[in-house]
Amino acid sequence: MLLAIDCGNTNTVFSIWNGTEFLCTLRTSTHHARTADAYFTWYSTLVKHYGVDVEITDVIISSTVPRVVYNLRVFADRFFNCRPIVVGKPDCALPVAPRVDEGTLVGPDRLVNTAGAFDRHGGDLIVVDFGTATTFDVVASDGAYEGGLIAPGVNLSLEALHMAAAALPHIDISKPQRVVGTNTVACMQSGVFWGYVGLVRECCARIKAERNTDMKVIGTGGLAPLFADSEPLFDVLEDDLTMHGLTVIHDYNMKG
Repeated sequence: MLLAIDCGNTNTVFSIWNGTEFLCTLRTSTHHARTADAYFTWYSTLVKHYGVDVEITDVIISSTVPRVVYNLRVFADRFFNCRPIVVGKPDCALPVAPRVDEGTLVGPDRLVNTAGAFDRHGGDLIVVDFGTATTFDVVASDGAYEGGLIAPGVNLSLEALHMAAAALPHIDISKPQRVVGTNTVACMQSGVFWGYVGLVRECCARIKAERNTDMKVIGTGGLAPLFADSEPLFDVLEDDLTMHGLTVIHDYNMKG
């Protein structure tokens, strides 16, 4: 069994893959000081609860937080007796090498999303990921990552408004009933919601125009369903794209 681990700036996701489907997906907050023993205590308790306490033979890790990788490596080695594949490290091969400026380090999450999206949908894609940051990844016709855009994430923008302006409250994002708000919360929700709708539409339109080709837009990440249910921004919505990409990269390294 494969244990796929995706460590983002906010949450870390563990998924068990049996070669055909994900048996279980577990989430915890990302914390750089969490030890290998703490990971195992949390992990073993939950897999037993869900009745999927299976033998793990392989581990693959994608992490946008470098400081957690060491403890995740120890976790894999100590409790599963395996050396994990870490996306972005020299010994982790990619199906197609990224085409970016020389010396540029591409985020592991973007490499994984590229691999997963190309495997499912082919090339000429724009992957919009609503995470801590809102990212746009361009996937070429042959599956190569060819760059993209990075914007502040939705919740990050809301938190910045709250922290920087004393009179503005902390709010959760939702689709407002009207564009023009008649109270502070409604004004904030409208500004952020419609602002991000405009961001996605404009960025995707400009990417397509710059490349002079039609491209399929894939939405993923925690808040993607909110926008997908409200506006026709995406051609496809994927809720497990990153985890699927990890299985694709793992398979490629095993075959190589």
